[in-house]
Amino acid sequence: METKTLQADFIKDAALSVGFDACGIARATELTDDASFLRSWLDAGIQGDMHYMERNFEKRIDPRVLVPGCKTVVVALLNYHPEKIQDPQLPKIAKYAYSNTDYHLVIKDKLLQLEHIITETYGSDCVSETHQHIFTDSGPVFEKRWAEKAGLGWIGRNKLLVTKKFGSSISIGILMLNVEVESDHKPVPFSCGHCTKCVDACPTGALSGSNMDARKCISYLTVESKSPIPNNLQNKLNGWIVGCDVCINVCPWNKRFAHPHNHPELTPTPQIYTLTKEDWMEMTQEEFDTTFKNSAVRRSDLNGIKTTIY
Repeated sequence: METKTLQADFIKDAALSVGFDACGIARATELTDDASFLRSWLDAGIQGDMHYMERNFEKRIDPRVLVPGCKTVVVALLNYHPEKIQDPQLPKIAKYAYSNTDYHLVIKDKLLQLEHIITETYGSDCVSETHQHIFTDSGPVFEKRWAEKAGLGWIGRNKLLVTKKFGSSISIGILMLNVEVESDHKPVPFSCGHCTKCVDACPTGALSGSNMDARKCISYLTVESKSPIPNNLQNKLNGWIVGCDVCINVCPWNKRFAHPHNHPELTPTPQIYTLTKEDWMEMTQEEFDTTFKNSAVRRSDLNGIKTTIY
């Protein structure tokens, strides 16, 4: 069967069959508006230590440059909202890092399964054989923008993808195809209205207007940054030691639509529900490595975690 007959419904059904919660299709094109935004964001210097954002600019704004021959961007969503939330009095971990298996690994495995189904049915010409074409928050890709273009949601004032089915406790996987597939053409309009709860609730004031100052974001400070937390922000972490869910937790869309996932691969690491401040401070590197062996918690280092606990 010729690859040109590949249908969007086939891809979406296959995505659901391997365990994704939603899937959309977008036509590969240059993201001109995002190019302007990224340039102004970088020029403002508010990317902090994330110097990788300054590299691969052309690839970041155009998937056809990133993956030569790319014509279609497949976007798959995975709901990670847990059934049980941590006691807020304990050192807090963002919900995306609850699971004992890093979501990057879970999504990559599912994307590989999806790719296999597509190529087995329609041929290997559907995907690039010479370039990486599977992305899980791991390459120069505007995942949230592509999810928006694929009709899966909109980018809210919290700078996260918001959906009417899951809220924003979702991870995004991208599969780039070298064949044309009919795109969804069903953009979801910006639906935050006049609500500014996420902006108002941000403990450090990282969210403002249309921008996000990464240097103030608790998720950045506790995961991405390699620099000491600034003195004026140390007392504003509000107990977060790995990531932050403040802007997710206050969002009305999450309060209304977030519901527990049904993915065994995302079973929480049990210890996150019991570890106290004292436990974290006394934890050895060996204990940390054993407890969070395959967890996204290891994106933060133990010594860094201890500096966030007050």
